[in-house]
Amino acid sequence: MKNLIPYLILLISLQSCNYFTFKDTEKEAVARVNDTYLYKEDLTNIFNTGLSKQDSTLLVNSYINNWVKQQLLLAKAQINLEDTQSDFDDLVKKYREDLYINSYKEAVVKQYLNYDITPQDIDKFYNENGQNFKLNEELVKLKYIKIGKDLINKNEIIRLFESSKKKDLDTLQHREIFLKSQHLNDSIWVKLSELYIKVPILKDLDKQELLKKDNFVKKEDSLSLYLVKIKNVLNRNEIAPKSYITPSIKQMILHQRKLQLLKNIEETLLEDAQNKKQFEIY
Repeated sequence: MKNLIPYLILLISLQSCNYFTFKDTEKEAVARVNDTYLYKEDLTNIFNTGLSKQDSTLLVNSYINNWVKQQLLLAKAQINLEDTQSDFDDLVKKYREDLYINSYKEAVVKQYLNYDITPQDIDKFYNENGQNFKLNEELVKLKYIKIGKDLINKNEIIRLFESSKKKDLDTLQHREIFLKSQHLNDSIWVKLSELYIKVPILKDLDKQELLKKDNFVKKEDSLSLYLVKIKNVLNRNEIAPKSYITPSIKQMILHQRKLQLLKNIEETLLEDAQNKKQFEIY
């Protein structure tokens, strides 16, 4: 049945178009395929303002050619798939019903879903589901810089990077123009895989040696010098920190609210219809 879906979509799209019609003698036809006509007035919505006459002609010709090909495909499909007509009818009916129902659900969710998520909501969800958030790779808090080996003020940049004083870090950030690459916010968690992408040379190091708290790494290649300061590490299978998974938690909370909202609406709809005797189950 799934193999019929592409044909179903083709049929629905073609049958819903306003140019899929039999000949009207009061209209000016511009193309015909068997007993189906495309009219001049059906072309009015395809034009963009500002098109030249030449571009408009090309656009019309392309539109007509595509329409002809669609009609020919539809005619061939109707002949060769005649035995599956009843299947198509059922699928079209089911497809239309699902479109209506899903569109209604989306409208209801958009109007009534509570999108406000407080820190308390996040804390509650994290505390209740923390064991489900185990890491599948290592996380690190770090800062790093990449500079040219021949940089004139290289020693000053290195001193600023190694310093733990805030004023030195601020000074280093203001000298960003001298840095080929940098990450100076060591208060956020970063995936180890992302660190490897930023500093590929670190792949040559033993991972256990690299992932040590307060570890300082100084590496260089033919052109650049890399400085990395590891502030903290979380290993695989440890519980992910709340700050790291907050975006995911928000999405999960909204999903739960959406499911509960739709459930409540269905129950209310059923109860209301039952009270009004709008349905019976025999």
